[in-house]
Amino acid sequence: MSRRTRAVAFLLAAILCALLAAAVAGRYRSRVEAQYGALRPVLVAADELPAGQAIGPEQAHSALVVRRVPESFVPPGALIRVTDAVGRSPGATIPAGSYVLGAQLALPQPKSPRAPGVGEGLRPVEIPVAGAEALLVGGGSPEGSRVDVVVSQQSGLGRTGRAYIAASGVRVLALKQPGEPGEGWSATLALTEQQALALIGAQSATREIRLLPRP
Repeated sequence: MSRRTRAVAFLLAAILCALLAAAVAGRYRSRVEAQYGALRPVLVAADELPAGQAIGPEQAHSALVVRRVPESFVPPGALIRVTDAVGRSPGATIPAGSYVLGAQLALPQPKSPRAPGVGEGLRPVEIPVAGAEALLVGGGSPEGSRVDVVVSQQSGLGRTGRAYIAASGVRVLALKQPGEPGEGWSATLALTEQQALALIGAQSATREIRLLPRP
């Protein structure tokens, strides 16, 4: 047998072996899929993911890998892409080799704006107010601004209508919008004891309390 003939024979044998291997692998894959379901991508932790530490882009591509496993082995809520975990932090440590579930990761919570201080000798008092929409004009936050508190009394039954400033230049600590139909606005103000008693008395007398923004 010539050298060329042997080379052709070896080539044909290699092709035949490759075809047989592909056929065996195909049959095996078919049996596995029939028994355990089709292969699905799933995100797996290649390295340990510490609790409370946000997963950055670099860490995500080095510490996370996507693998294909039978469908019956995939737990509910398993992530399928590396990008699904970026920017989120584990609630508990995820060991290396574990599936990464959406329920294990939390989105970072925005930091709440720091409430303005009450001030020495003052106390926070929440009172219902009218016309609070004026504090929102311009799109700024009313918290921390100063207002004049006006109390008005309607005329009737022998009473003369009047309005007066019950507190001047007080600081707004919080402003609460109506939550349900029929509810009104309320404001938490930093007041002295005397101002608080005066406004609480006006509220008890069903007088209208209005906040006027200071220029």
